Amino acid sequence: MDRRCWLAAPIVPPLLAGCAGPQSALDPAGPSAAAIAGIWWGLFWMALVVWMLVTALLLAGLRRRRHLSEAGARRMIVAGGLVLPTGVLLGLLVHGTLASDRVSGRSADASHLVAVTGRQWHWDFVYLGDDGRPLAASTDLLAMPLGRMVEFRIESADVIHSFWIPRLGGKIDAIPGRTNVLRLRADQAGSIRGQCAEFCGLEHAFMGFEVQVLAPAEYEAWLRDNAVAQAGEGSP
Repeated sequence: MDRRCWLAAPIVPPLLAGCAGPQSALDPAGPSAAAIAGIWWGLFWMALVVWMLVTALLLAGLRRRRHLSEAGARRMIVAGGLVLPTGVLLGLLVHGTLASDRVSGRSADASHLVAVTGRQWHWDFVYLGDDGRPLAASTDLLAMPLGRMVEFRIESADVIHSFWIPRLGGKIDAIPGRTNVLRLRADQAGSIRGQCAEFCGLEHAFMGFEVQVLAPAEYEAWLRDNAVAQAGEGSP
């Protein structure tokens, strides 16, 4: 469990219920999800500080027996209405900008390539070699190598879907006629869950899929076990 969940426990105990699990964005298992969780926690703590400050000022105002002077009121308006929100928003802008590279994974070199196709009502995954030829395929089960960056080329065969693995990173739409690219890395072995995050029809609830994070040697073995037949294979 993320240590920041423990820090929040004395203040907001219900948050602990959502801090862990196979689909919790607050339990990151990769650098992209960790950056997103960091932004979320930054927003949480800043919002908490602002709320406490506003509450303290309100209580102070209710207890005060005399009115503020015109100059004092002006200073409070400038500090609370201009300086404070500007500082908070500027801090969030800087933090979000610095974290954007980790979220997108654009600067990292991908070791593996997977073509993802969203369909009503399942996900197809095709694992491609360096030459672009398919090596293996699976449906509603995504295999990933531990500690390796994977590039996903995501598209849709029918309507708009949204590819999302909360513990690994942000979501990205699967759009008919367009290929969107997302890079993710899994740093924890085991099974986690992905899903379609865009309502895509009556069977949208069935658009979940399992993600198996395997050690590199196990991943290579998995590719061999799920290999697809190449065109012309076995012909004389």
